[in-house]
Amino acid sequence: MEAIVLAGGKGERLGDAARGLPKALVPIGERPLVAYQVELLAAAGVGRVIVSCAAGQGELFERALADVGPELVAVEEPEPLGRGGGLRFAADRRTEPGPVLALNGDELLDVDVASLLRAHGSSGAAATVTVSPLRSAFGVVELDGELVIGFREAPRLPYWVNCGLYVLGEDAIERLPERGDHERTTFPELAAERRLRAFFHEGIWLTVNTPKELRQAEEFLSANPEWRPR
Repeated sequence: MEAIVLAGGKGERLGDAARGLPKALVPIGERPLVAYQVELLAAAGVGRVIVSCAAGQGELFERALADVGPELVAVEEPEPLGRGGGLRFAADRRTEPGPVLALNGDELLDVDVASLLRAHGSSGAAATVTVSPLRSAFGVVELDGELVIGFREAPRLPYWVNCGLYVLGEDAIERLPERGDHERTTFPELAAERRLRAFFHEGIWLTVNTPKELRQAEEFLSANPEWRPR
């Protein structure tokens, strides 16, 4: 099994916290963030990981991930291609046809990848998207008309969010854009054709886009020192 990790993010929103590194290589718990993604893939039996990165950064990723486990191939985009374009460009470096795992390189999550692959394989879908529950960023006020009857802190909302881990079949790969975002082109097209499946994940999913989120990820790992992706 092969996988593609999108790691072209510059970490601009992290500011000085990025230490001048690509976002996926920012250390969390003394390890590069992307190492947790590669470890997650390795636990599911992935033997070859293609890292889609910015021009000139391939060697950085190869050094940082040399000892994680799977064979690692860094593919440098000749110019920024967007997430969908990056996936398509990296997919050309696969060594065999068939479904491929794809995920963002700047998140912490513990998705059961083996179950995700089984669900995709039995569904007949062109692609499967892992989704997580959406929680409000704010506490909410409970009302009965104009009467305040209670408060709830960061409640779960009746929606699901794409958490950036997919299985892409051959048809989905062929429809990825050469430039741009697949979530604005390929996925809406497949959804309209009823060929896009959801895989529900209610475990860990931490994004790392801002200094606050970086601090939250550090605090999570500090409070859970034995945590590792499964």
